Amino acid sequence: MEPFHVIHKVPAGDTPYVRAKHAQLVEKDLEASVVLFWKAINAGDRVDSALKDMAVVMKQLDRTEEAIEAVKSFRCRCSKNAQESLDNVLIDLYKKCGKIDEQIDLIKRKLRLIYQGEAFNGKPTKTARSHGKKFQVSVKQETSRLLGNLGWAYMQKHDYIASEVVYQKAQMIDPDANKANNLGLCLIKQGRYGQARSVLEDVLEARVPGSIDTKARDRAQELLMELDSKQSKRAFAELLNFTLDVDFFKGLELFVDEWAPVRTRRLPIFEEISQFRDQIAC
Repeated sequence: MEPFHVIHKVPAGDTPYVRAKHAQLVEKDLEASVVLFWKAINAGDRVDSALKDMAVVMKQLDRTEEAIEAVKSFRCRCSKNAQESLDNVLIDLYKKCGKIDEQIDLIKRKLRLIYQGEAFNGKPTKTARSHGKKFQVSVKQETSRLLGNLGWAYMQKHDYIASEVVYQKAQMIDPDANKANNLGLCLIKQGRYGQARSVLEDVLEARVPGSIDTKARDRAQELLMELDSKQSKRAFAELLNFTLDVDFFKGLELFVDEWAPVRTRRLPIFEEISQFRDQIAC
């Protein structure tokens, strides 16, 4: 029989941090876990993990603003190795509460550290964790991931040109289907439907890494349907505008004819307009 802490994936012992993880993962009492994480931080008990875990729990409880202030105020008690992870936590928190400018500034700062060779504490890879599993992330992958986040942040500000540029760079470094879909969306927002279609079809035809993912393919299909709808509406609007212009001229001439003297069937200005229109038609 495996020990209790192994079965429930909580640390062994009876410290404030251990009790906090027990409340979070076993008892599912998130509010109680926050109180215990605070006690762990104040007691100096595994502060790196306690601060990150508490911020994640606060985000689940919709206490995002409080989590941001906690990370900014207490990260000075954490080790140098924890700072990069805390930045990632802050980026997620900024994204959750709509602090787009702060998110952009922090992502740019992290990209600057990568450019200066200071990311990952100077190492070529780092160990990351997702859904309880550990894996290695290269500087190249991290750069592309951050560029993807930056592109999405610009999109939230409706700066589609900046977003497109960033996504293009991200795809050059480490392409994947999700970023391709977002790039396609940027192009749709700019009305560049031909280019958007080419990008999205690359996903559907599995020419981009990650295209086998069902969600990515479904998203590409949805965006193509949106693109088709927008193209149809624009074509109809252009046709309608042209028709309205022609009808306007005809109706205006008929209206003026009714009131003009017999000797002058048109006012000079309409003769000039008609000549100008004939020149354009030629």
